[in-house]
Amino acid sequence: MHSTTSEPPSPAPDAAPVPLLATAEQALKIAVVGGFGVGKTTLVRSVSEIRPLNTEETMTRAGDGVDDLHGVEAKRSTTVAFDFGRITLDATSVLYVFGAPGQERFWFLWDRLFSGALGAVVLVDTRRLADSFYAIDRLEAQGTPFVVAHNDFGESTHDLDEVRSALDLDPGVPLVRCDARERDSAKQVLIALVRHVRSLVTEGSR
Repeated sequence: MHSTTSEPPSPAPDAAPVPLLATAEQALKIAVVGGFGVGKTTLVRSVSEIRPLNTEETMTRAGDGVDDLHGVEAKRSTTVAFDFGRITLDATSVLYVFGAPGQERFWFLWDRLFSGALGAVVLVDTRRLADSFYAIDRLEAQGTPFVVAHNDFGESTHDLDEVRSALDLDPGVPLVRCDARERDSAKQVLIALVRHVRSLVTEGSR
């Protein structure tokens, strides 16, 4: 069985760096949040056109009794600040993707990551569904548009209706399935968020 603790896919060794276009003048920002070990770093790395900035550190015994590894016992590293990736949308627009650390002791960083964000992706793992409640509650409280992505690495045992019910998710919040290791799958999550934000803006302008 695959695990959310699987090593993120590495960029192709022969992949040429993608420079930021000189015509880029508009920067959009998306935050990826969720519980510890749910696959946020993997998703950012999957969709980024540049070698992503990761602030992962090897887990040590200092985390014993602090980080709950239930369901992700094989995890050996953790994000201690944030992940960062970039996608060029067109000649003038780029999308910056920030992955937030999942452990409670790093939640104080989330406000800075949310600041100025177009919206957010809440990544969930059905083995540790309760870990996503804080992210959903916080985004709802501050009115930040978001979608929920069920990261199942292609081996889901729960359908989306079951996940929505377990999360008590508002019917207006999109819920999608993804495999964070797959670029196309991860891209569909971001597309779902952009479409959701656009629909909210359209509704608000009527």
